Amino acid sequence: MSKIKNILISLKEKVLKNEFNKNVLILSGGTIIAQALPVLISPILTRLYSPSDFGVLALFISITSIVGVIANGRYELAIMLPEKDEDAINVAAVGFLFNIAISLLFLIFIIIFKKPFLKLLKAESLSFWIYFAPLTVFFIGLFHILNYANNRFKLYKDISKSNILKSIASSLVQLTLGFLKTGTSGLILGQISAQAVANTKLFSNIKKTGLMNEIKKEKIKILYKKYINFPKINLFRALLDNIQSNGIIILLTTFYGSNVIGFYFLSLRILGIPSQFISNSLYQVIYQKAAEIYNKKQKMLEFYKKIILSLGVSSTVIFFIILVLSFNILDFIFGKNWHGIGLYIRSLLGWIFFQFIVSPISSLPLILNKQKELFLVSIIGKIILFTTLIIGYILKLNIINIFYLISLFMSIYFIFCIYWIGYLLKKYNDDILED
Repeated sequence: MSKIKNILISLKEKVLKNEFNKNVLILSGGTIIAQALPVLISPILTRLYSPSDFGVLALFISITSIVGVIANGRYELAIMLPEKDEDAINVAAVGFLFNIAISLLFLIFIIIFKKPFLKLLKAESLSFWIYFAPLTVFFIGLFHILNYANNRFKLYKDISKSNILKSIASSLVQLTLGFLKTGTSGLILGQISAQAVANTKLFSNIKKTGLMNEIKKEKIKILYKKYINFPKINLFRALLDNIQSNGIIILLTTFYGSNVIGFYFLSLRILGIPSQFISNSLYQVIYQKAAEIYNKKQKMLEFYKKIILSLGVSSTVIFFIILVLSFNILDFIFGKNWHGIGLYIRSLLGWIFFQFIVSPISSLPLILNKQKELFLVSIIGKIILFTTLIIGYILKLNIINIFYLISLFMSIYFIFCIYWIGYLLKKYNDDILED
């Protein structure tokens, strides 16, 4: 026993000595706590809200997410890149100004085109809550800015705390209003509350640095031009990425109605647990570490191989457990209204498995200034996804069979992405050796 104890202590010390590992553990720990709460209360929520209620929430999230991802002009990604913190805070200011402008334009759009917009999406149930969409977009954009700014200063503990607060706020509101039988309103209010609470802690950290005093009009103009490729190129790539995950909900709502979307939404929530626990945290730390390696003109290929190997092993174990649970066990956990949820999960599993591996490394082409190439690769993925969905609908295939086809083709696409990013890093390593 003492030998085992000594081995565990030694392993712990080795892991914590490595700054990268330590940062991943800090972010993952907070994310695990933050995501565990919604998972734990899901069996309660599925008894308080119907699949249709979850479908309407999914549509609201999709609309706000699509606009929210472009709210900052993607300048939040550039916060990590300047050598000086004074420049970084001014890049954040550029993103904030974009956020205000986009949120206001979205509000004007809603006021003018509300009825035809909701009619087109078959989402008349959002008639009241659609007015809150621009505010939610603003909160989403602000969170992205603050998250990257805190990431730059390696405030990983505070990022974790904000994620936990976000989860608590959402869960409390949704549970409370669920018991009061408010229907969709409870789910949407919980979503809005979570976004508002998450920004509070992250903003206070940036304020404490005193760097906000360094925000200058002249610097904003200079840095706006310096990183103009982010809105020019990366903005449209990010929009397409978001359309992939959220546009499919809009299409499915139009084709099949909110009930199917409710099953699809809950399935993605279950399959997304590994990403929420591990992949999302890794993305932030990998981006920070890779940017540091790039600025020091060091090799990145070995770093990349280790990440892929770790993700491959962990994803195999995690998704196998989800696969086992999908046979009847999840039907029992979520209640009689959700019978058949296992079928949806199994049909989507291959797609999400490979997405889990690719998501954390998707920032690497940005660091190598390969925005255009990444944009084109992203377009291929979108074409594959939506073509499969639309053709399946035209051929009147069962929704489960359509999801199986999507999983097959998207798995092939993500495997290609893994090899493509590896190729870029190998080429970068070769260029360093030549220099």
